[in-house]
Amino acid sequence: MSFSAFELSPEIHRSIRDRGHHHPTPIQTGAIPVIMSGHDVVATAETGSGKTAAFLIPLIDRLHREPPQGPAALIIEPTRELAAQVLREFMILARNTKLRAVLVVGGESMRRQMDDLRKGAHVLIVCPGRLIDHVERGTTSLDRIKIVVIDEADRLLDMGFMPQLRRIIKMVPSKRQTLMFSATMEGAAARMAREFLTHPERISIGDKAAPPSSISQMICPVGMSQKGELLLALLKRPGVESAIVFTRTRDRTDRVAKMLTREGIRAVPIHGDRSQGQRNAALAGFRKGTFRVMVATDVAARGLDIQGVSHVINFDLPDEPENYIHRIGRTARMGREGCAISMVTPDDRVNLGRIERALGITLERESVEGIEQPEISAPKPVKVFRTTGSRAPRKRQRSRWA
Repeated sequence: MSFSAFELSPEIHRSIRDRGHHHPTPIQTGAIPVIMSGHDVVATAETGSGKTAAFLIPLIDRLHREPPQGPAALIIEPTRELAAQVLREFMILARNTKLRAVLVVGGESMRRQMDDLRKGAHVLIVCPGRLIDHVERGTTSLDRIKIVVIDEADRLLDMGFMPQLRRIIKMVPSKRQTLMFSATMEGAAARMAREFLTHPERISIGDKAAPPSSISQMICPVGMSQKGELLLALLKRPGVESAIVFTRTRDRTDRVAKMLTREGIRAVPIHGDRSQGQRNAALAGFRKGTFRVMVATDVAARGLDIQGVSHVINFDLPDEPENYIHRIGRTARMGREGCAISMVTPDDRVNLGRIERALGITLERESVEGIEQPEISAPKPVKVFRTTGSRAPRKRQRSRWA
Protein backbone atom coordinates (compact mmCIF):
# COMPACT_ATOMS: atom_id res chain seq x y z
CA MET A 1 0.00 0.00 0.00
CA SER A 2 1.21 3.52 -0.79
CA PHE A 3 0.19 6.94 0.55
CA SER A 4 -1.59 7.56 -2.76
CA ALA A 5 -4.40 5.32 -1.45
CA PHE A 6 -5.38 8.08 1.00
CA GLU A 7 -7.54 10.88 -0.38
CA LEU A 8 -5.20 13.63 0.74
CA SER A 9 -4.69 17.06 -0.79
CA PRO A 10 -2.03 17.21 -3.54
CA GLU A 11 0.03 19.54 -1.35
CA ILE A 12 0.09 16.96 1.45
CA HIS A 13 1.06 14.17 -0.94
CA ARG A 14 3.92 16.34 -2.18
CA SER A 15 5.12 16.99 1.38
CA ILE A 16 5.03 13.27 2.16
CA ARG A 17 7.13 12.52 -0.94
CA ASP A 18 9.54 15.31 0.01
CA ARG A 19 9.81 13.71 3.43
CA GLY A 20 10.96 10.52 1.74
CA HIS A 21 7.98 8.41 2.80
CA HIS A 22 6.37 6.19 0.18
CA HIS A 23 4.56 3.46 2.11
CA PRO A 24 2.63 4.04 5.35
CA THR A 25 3.51 2.11 8.48
CA PRO A 26 0.83 -0.11 10.07
CA ILE A 27 -0.24 2.56 12.57
CA GLN A 28 -0.51 5.11 9.75
CA THR A 29 -2.52 2.67 7.62
CA GLY A 30 -4.89 2.05 10.51
CA ALA A 31 -5.20 5.57 11.92
CA ILE A 32 -5.16 7.99 8.98
CA PRO A 33 -8.46 6.96 7.30
CA VAL A 34 -10.27 6.77 10.64
CA ILE A 35 -9.04 10.22 11.68
CA MET A 36 -9.99 11.61 8.25
CA SER A 37 -13.53 10.28 8.80
CA GLY A 38 -13.85 12.54 11.86
CA HIS A 39 -14.05 9.88 14.57
CA ASP A 40 -12.37 10.13 17.94
CA VAL A 41 -9.45 7.70 18.09
CA VAL A 42 -7.61 5.79 20.79
CA ALA A 43 -4.42 4.28 19.39
CA THR A 44 -1.60 2.17 20.77
CA ALA A 45 1.49 1.14 18.84
CA GLU A 46 5.02 0.02 19.53
CA THR A 47 7.75 2.62 19.77
CA GLY A 48 9.25 3.85 16.50
CA SER A 49 6.11 3.00 14.54
CA GLY A 50 5.49 6.43 12.97
CA LYS A 51 2.55 7.55 15.09
CA THR A 52 3.46 11.26 14.93
CA ALA A 53 2.85 11.32 11.19
CA ALA A 54 -0.24 9.16 11.76
CA PHE A 55 -1.99 12.08 13.46
CA LEU A 56 -0.20 15.00 11.77
CA ILE A 57 -0.99 13.99 8.18
CA PRO A 58 -4.82 13.94 8.54
CA LEU A 59 -4.74 16.95 10.88
CA ILE A 60 -2.77 19.07 8.39
CA ASP A 61 -4.95 17.88 5.50
CA ARG A 62 -8.16 18.89 7.28
CA LEU A 63 -6.90 22.34 8.25
CA HIS A 64 -5.49 22.90 4.75
CA ARG A 65 -8.90 22.14 3.21
CA GLU A 66 -10.72 24.33 5.75
CA PRO A 67 -8.32 27.20 6.59
CA PRO A 68 -9.10 28.28 10.16
CA GLN A 69 -9.12 31.70 11.77
CA GLY A 70 -6.94 31.32 14.82
CA PRO A 71 -5.88 28.14 16.66
CA ALA A 72 -7.91 25.15 15.47
CA ALA A 73 -5.76 22.21 16.60
CA LEU A 74 -4.12 21.50 19.94
CA ILE A 75 -1.36 18.88 20.34
CA ILE A 76 -0.47 18.12 23.96
CA GLU A 77 2.94 16.59 24.76
CA PRO A 78 4.49 15.61 28.12
CA THR A 79 7.97 17.10 27.52
CA ARG A 80 9.56 20.04 25.74
CA GLU A 81 11.74 17.73 23.65
CA LEU A 82 8.74 15.80 22.34
CA ALA A 83 6.84 19.01 21.58
CA ALA A 84 9.83 20.40 19.64
CA GLN A 85 10.09 17.13 17.72
CA VAL A 86 6.43 17.30 16.72
CA LEU A 87 6.93 20.89 15.57
CA ARG A 88 9.82 19.82 13.32
CA GLU A 89 7.70 17.08 11.78
CA PHE A 90 4.79 19.50 11.32
CA MET A 91 7.00 21.98 9.47
CA ILE A 92 8.09 19.26 7.04
CA LEU A 93 4.61 17.88 6.40
CA ALA A 94 2.96 21.33 6.18
CA ARG A 95 5.68 22.94 4.05
CA ASN A 96 3.43 23.16 0.97
CA THR A 97 0.55 24.75 2.89
CA LYS A 98 0.12 28.10 4.61
CA LEU A 99 -0.51 26.53 7.99
CA ARG A 100 1.50 27.78 10.94
CA ALA A 101 2.25 26.13 14.28
CA VAL A 102 3.54 27.67 17.50
CA LEU A 103 5.46 25.88 20.25
CA VAL A 104 4.13 26.66 23.76
CA VAL A 105 6.37 25.02 26.36
CA GLY A 106 8.11 25.87 29.61
CA GLY A 107 11.81 26.67 29.74
CA GLU A 108 11.52 29.00 26.73
CA SER A 109 11.00 32.77 26.58
CA MET A 110 7.41 33.67 27.45
CA ARG A 111 7.76 36.98 25.57
CA ARG A 112 8.93 35.24 22.39
CA GLN A 113 6.01 32.83 22.59
CA MET A 114 3.62 35.76 23.07
CA ASP A 115 5.06 37.40 19.95
CA ASP A 116 4.67 34.15 17.98
CA LEU A 117 1.07 33.77 19.12
CA ARG A 118 0.34 37.38 18.21
CA LYS A 119 1.49 36.70 14.63
CA GLY A 120 -1.18 34.01 14.35
CA ALA A 121 -1.20 30.23 14.71
CA HIS A 122 -3.38 27.44 13.36
CA VAL A 123 -1.85 24.68 15.49
CA LEU A 124 -0.65 24.88 19.09
CA ILE A 125 1.95 22.28 20.14
CA VAL A 126 2.10 22.52 23.90
CA CYS A 127 3.07 21.27 27.31
CA PRO A 128 0.10 21.62 29.70
CA GLY A 129 1.49 24.04 32.30
CA ARG A 130 2.74 26.72 29.91
CA LEU A 131 -0.46 26.55 27.83
CA ILE A 132 -2.56 27.29 30.93
CA ASP A 133 -0.26 30.24 31.70
CA HIS A 134 -0.90 31.73 28.25
CA VAL A 135 -4.66 31.18 28.42
CA GLU A 136 -4.81 32.88 31.84
CA ARG A 137 -2.79 35.82 30.48
CA GLY A 138 -5.17 36.08 27.53
CA THR A 139 -2.37 35.62 24.97
CA THR A 140 -4.18 32.70 23.31
CA SER A 141 -7.66 31.25 23.23
CA LEU A 142 -8.94 27.69 22.86
CA ASP A 143 -12.50 28.70 21.91
CA ARG A 144 -12.17 27.53 18.27
CA ILE A 145 -10.22 24.31 18.74
CA LYS A 146 -11.56 21.57 16.45
CA ILE A 147 -8.98 18.84 17.03
CA VAL A 148 -7.23 17.84 20.27
CA VAL A 149 -4.34 15.36 20.21
CA ILE A 150 -3.26 13.87 23.54
CA ASP A 151 0.09 12.30 22.72
CA GLU A 152 2.05 9.95 25.02
CA ALA A 153 -1.01 9.82 27.30
CA ASP A 154 0.51 7.32 29.71
CA ARG A 155 3.59 9.52 30.15
CA LEU A 156 1.38 12.58 30.80
CA LEU A 157 -0.32 10.61 33.56
CA ASP A 158 2.98 9.37 35.01
CA MET A 159 4.16 12.99 35.23
CA GLY A 160 1.03 14.05 37.13
CA PHE A 161 -0.60 16.17 34.42
CA MET A 162 -4.16 14.88 34.85
CA PRO A 163 -5.43 17.99 36.72
CA GLN A 164 -4.01 20.29 34.01
CA LEU A 165 -5.47 18.10 31.27
CA ARG A 166 -8.92 18.32 32.84
CA ARG A 167 -8.63 22.13 32.96
CA ILE A 168 -7.58 22.27 29.31
CA ILE A 169 -10.35 19.95 28.13
CA LYS A 170 -12.90 22.20 29.87
CA MET A 171 -11.51 25.18 27.92
CA VAL A 172 -11.96 23.65 24.45
CA PRO A 173 -15.35 23.25 22.72
CA SER A 174 -17.27 20.10 23.58
CA LYS A 175 -17.88 19.55 19.86
CA ARG A 176 -14.42 18.51 18.71
CA GLN A 177 -12.40 15.55 17.49
CA THR A 178 -10.10 14.06 20.14
CA LEU A 179 -7.20 11.74 19.33
CA MET A 180 -5.34 9.88 22.06
CA PHE A 181 -2.07 8.02 21.52
CA SER A 182 -0.49 5.95 24.27
CA ALA A 183 2.03 3.13 24.66
CA THR A 184 -0.42 1.40 27.00
CA MET A 185 -4.17 1.67 27.33
CA GLU A 186 -4.85 0.26 30.76
CA GLY A 187 -5.83 1.62 34.15
CA ALA A 188 -5.61 5.42 34.31
CA ALA A 189 -5.08 5.76 30.56
CA ALA A 190 -8.30 3.84 29.87
CA ARG A 191 -10.18 6.03 32.35
CA MET A 192 -8.79 9.13 30.64
CA ALA A 193 -10.08 7.86 27.30
CA ARG A 194 -13.55 7.32 28.74
CA GLU A 195 -13.56 10.80 30.27
CA PHE A 196 -12.23 12.82 27.32
CA LEU A 197 -13.31 10.94 24.17
CA THR A 198 -16.70 10.18 22.63
CA HIS A 199 -17.30 6.69 21.17
CA PRO A 200 -13.68 6.41 19.98
CA GLU A 201 -12.42 4.00 17.37
CA ARG A 202 -9.70 1.81 18.87
CA ILE A 203 -6.54 1.04 16.90
CA SER A 204 -3.86 -1.24 18.30
CA ILE A 205 -0.79 -2.14 16.26
CA GLY A 206 1.85 -4.65 17.29
CA ASP A 207 2.64 -5.95 20.74
CA LYS A 208 2.82 -3.01 23.12
CA ALA A 209 4.89 -5.13 25.54
CA ALA A 210 7.65 -5.83 23.06
CA PRO A 211 10.23 -3.77 21.17
CA PRO A 212 10.46 -3.89 17.37
CA SER A 213 11.75 -7.23 16.08
CA SER A 214 14.40 -5.40 14.03
CA ILE A 215 16.38 -4.69 17.23
CA SER A 216 19.02 -7.26 18.16
CA GLN A 217 19.26 -7.42 21.95
CA MET A 218 22.04 -8.73 24.16
CA ILE A 219 23.49 -8.30 27.61
CA CYS A 220 27.12 -8.03 28.75
CA PRO A 221 27.69 -9.29 32.31
CA VAL A 222 30.18 -7.02 34.04
CA GLY A 223 31.38 -5.94 37.47
CA MET A 224 30.59 -2.38 38.51
CA SER A 225 34.27 -1.38 38.49
CA GLN A 226 34.70 -2.36 34.82
CA LYS A 227 31.64 -0.60 33.36
CA GLY A 228 33.65 2.31 31.97
CA GLU A 229 36.19 0.00 30.36
CA LEU A 230 33.41 -2.08 28.81
CA LEU A 231 31.63 1.00 27.45
CA LEU A 232 34.82 2.18 25.71
CA ALA A 233 35.31 -1.27 24.19
CA LEU A 234 31.74 -1.34 22.86
CA LEU A 235 31.91 2.18 21.39
CA LYS A 236 35.17 1.42 19.59
CA ARG A 237 33.57 -1.38 17.59
CA PRO A 238 33.47 -0.53 13.86
CA GLY A 239 29.68 -0.87 13.51
CA VAL A 240 28.83 1.69 16.19
CA GLU A 241 28.07 4.77 14.11
CA SER A 242 26.03 6.71 16.67
CA ALA A 243 24.85 5.63 20.09
CA ILE A 244 22.67 6.69 22.98
CA VAL A 245 24.07 5.59 26.35
CA PHE A 246 21.46 5.47 29.12
CA THR A 247 22.37 5.98 32.77
CA ARG A 248 20.30 5.98 35.93
CA THR A 249 21.28 9.32 37.49
CA ARG A 250 22.11 12.83 36.34
CA ASP A 251 25.52 12.84 38.07
CA ARG A 252 26.50 9.59 36.38
CA THR A 253 25.38 10.99 33.02
CA ASP A 254 27.82 13.88 33.41
CA ARG A 255 30.64 11.63 34.62
CA VAL A 256 30.25 9.16 31.75
CA ALA A 257 30.12 11.96 29.14
CA LYS A 258 33.29 13.53 30.56
CA MET A 259 35.06 10.15 30.61
CA LEU A 260 34.20 9.55 26.95
CA THR A 261 35.34 13.03 25.97
CA ARG A 262 38.69 12.46 27.70
CA GLU A 263 39.08 9.27 25.64
CA GLY A 264 38.56 11.17 22.39
CA ILE A 265 34.93 10.17 21.81
CA ARG A 266 32.62 13.06 20.90
CA ALA A 267 29.93 12.80 23.60
CA VAL A 268 27.31 15.11 25.07
CA PRO A 269 25.10 14.70 28.18
CA ILE A 270 21.36 15.38 28.37
CA HIS A 271 19.28 15.28 31.56
CA GLY A 272 16.80 17.29 33.60
CA ASP A 273 19.37 19.47 35.38
CA ARG A 274 20.61 20.96 32.11
CA SER A 275 18.97 24.15 30.84
CA GLN A 276 16.55 23.97 27.94
CA GLY A 277 19.13 25.67 25.72
CA GLN A 278 21.73 23.05 26.63
CA ARG A 279 19.27 20.23 25.99
CA ASN A 280 18.28 21.68 22.62
CA ALA A 281 21.94 22.10 21.66
CA ALA A 282 22.73 18.54 22.72
CA LEU A 283 19.91 17.09 20.62
CA ALA A 284 20.76 19.28 17.62
CA GLY A 285 24.45 18.36 17.82
CA PHE A 286 23.67 14.66 18.09
CA ARG A 287 21.26 14.79 15.16
CA LYS A 288 23.83 16.58 12.98
CA GLY A 289 26.62 14.18 13.91
CA THR A 290 28.67 16.76 15.82
CA PHE A 291 28.48 14.27 18.71
CA ARG A 292 28.71 10.53 18.09
CA VAL A 293 27.39 9.61 21.53
CA MET A 294 24.58 11.11 23.60
CA VAL A 295 24.64 10.13 27.28
CA ALA A 296 21.15 10.42 28.73
CA THR A 297 18.82 9.74 31.59
CA ASP A 298 15.30 8.57 30.78
CA VAL A 299 14.38 12.13 29.77
CA ALA A 300 15.44 11.03 26.26
CA ALA A 301 13.81 7.60 26.30
CA ARG A 302 10.20 8.47 25.54
CA GLY A 303 9.18 9.26 22.02
CA LEU A 304 12.22 11.12 20.70
CA ASP A 305 12.75 10.27 17.03
CA ILE A 306 16.44 10.59 16.14
CA GLN A 307 17.28 9.06 12.80
CA GLY A 308 20.35 6.90 12.32
CA VAL A 309 20.96 5.75 15.91
CA SER A 310 22.77 2.46 15.35
CA HIS A 311 23.11 1.43 18.99
CA VAL A 312 21.50 1.89 22.38
CA ILE A 313 23.69 0.97 25.34
CA ASN A 314 22.22 0.64 28.82
CA PHE A 315 25.13 1.64 31.05
CA ASP A 316 22.64 1.08 33.91
CA LEU A 317 19.87 -1.45 33.49
CA PRO A 318 16.47 0.21 34.04
CA ASP A 319 14.24 -0.87 36.91
CA GLU A 320 11.10 -1.50 34.84
CA PRO A 321 10.55 -3.47 31.60
CA GLU A 322 8.53 -0.59 30.13
CA ASN A 323 11.50 1.77 30.51
CA TYR A 324 13.76 -0.83 28.90
CA ILE A 325 11.45 -1.08 25.89
CA HIS A 326 11.25 2.68 25.45
CA ARG A 327 14.99 3.10 25.80
CA ILE A 328 15.98 0.55 23.19
CA GLY A 329 13.23 1.88 20.91
CA ARG A 330 15.48 4.86 20.15
CA THR A 331 17.21 2.64 17.60
CA ALA A 332 15.66 0.73 14.68
CA ARG A 333 13.24 3.59 13.98
CA MET A 334 10.67 3.18 11.19
CA GLY A 335 11.58 -0.44 10.46
CA ARG A 336 15.35 0.02 10.30
CA GLU A 337 17.70 -2.36 12.09
CA GLY A 338 19.43 -1.53 15.35
CA CYS A 339 21.30 -3.02 18.27
CA ALA A 340 20.69 -2.77 22.03
CA ILE A 341 23.36 -3.79 24.52
CA SER A 342 22.79 -3.76 28.28
CA MET A 343 25.46 -3.91 30.95
CA VAL A 344 24.29 -6.19 33.74
CA THR A 345 25.96 -6.52 37.15
CA PRO A 346 25.17 -9.20 39.73
CA ASP A 347 23.04 -6.61 41.56
CA ASP A 348 20.82 -6.34 38.45
CA ARG A 349 19.56 -9.94 38.65
CA VAL A 350 16.05 -9.03 39.78
CA ASN A 351 15.59 -6.27 37.17
CA LEU A 352 16.96 -8.58 34.47
CA GLY A 353 14.41 -11.20 35.50
CA ARG A 354 11.55 -8.70 35.17
CA ILE A 355 12.70 -7.62 31.72
CA GLU A 356 13.18 -11.14 30.38
CA ARG A 357 9.78 -12.27 31.69
CA ALA A 358 8.11 -9.23 30.11
CA LEU A 359 9.81 -9.93 26.77
CA GLY A 360 9.20 -13.67 26.98
CA ILE A 361 12.80 -14.42 26.00
CA THR A 362 16.21 -15.00 27.51
CA LEU A 363 18.50 -12.24 26.30
CA GLU A 364 21.66 -13.35 24.57
CA ARG A 365 24.82 -13.08 26.68
CA GLU A 366 27.96 -11.63 25.11
CA SER A 367 31.51 -11.52 26.40
CA VAL A 368 34.07 -8.83 25.58
CA GLU A 369 37.76 -9.60 25.50
CA GLY A 370 39.57 -8.25 28.53
CA ILE A 371 36.41 -7.81 30.60
CA GLU A 372 35.82 -10.20 33.47
CA GLN A 373 32.38 -11.76 33.07
CA PRO A 374 30.59 -12.65 36.31
CA GLU A 375 28.00 -15.42 36.25
CA ILE A 376 24.57 -13.81 36.11
CA SER A 377 21.26 -15.62 35.81
CA ALA A 378 17.88 -14.04 36.28
CA PRO A 379 16.03 -15.38 39.34
CA LYS A 380 13.04 -17.58 38.71
CA PRO A 381 9.68 -16.10 39.67
CA VAL A 382 8.54 -17.04 43.15
CA LYS A 383 5.57 -19.43 43.24
CA VAL A 384 3.02 -19.12 46.00
CA PHE A 385 1.59 -22.45 47.13
CA ARG A 386 -1.70 -22.83 48.93
CA THR A 387 -2.24 -25.77 51.24
CA THR A 388 -5.38 -27.71 50.38
CA GLY A 389 -5.49 -30.32 53.13
CA SER A 390 -8.59 -31.90 54.59
CA ARG A 391 -8.22 -30.04 57.84
CA ALA A 392 -11.32 -28.02 58.58
CA PRO A 393 -10.81 -24.26 58.79
CA ARG A 394 -10.36 -22.97 62.31
CA LYS A 395 -13.47 -21.41 63.71
CA ARG A 396 -12.95 -18.01 65.23
CA GLN A 397 -15.05 -17.05 68.21
CA ARG A 398 -17.40 -14.27 67.26
CA SER A 399 -17.00 -11.13 69.32
CA ARG A 400 -19.99 -10.28 71.43
CA TRP A 401 -19.72 -6.74 70.05
CA ALA A 402 -20.13 -7.86 66.39
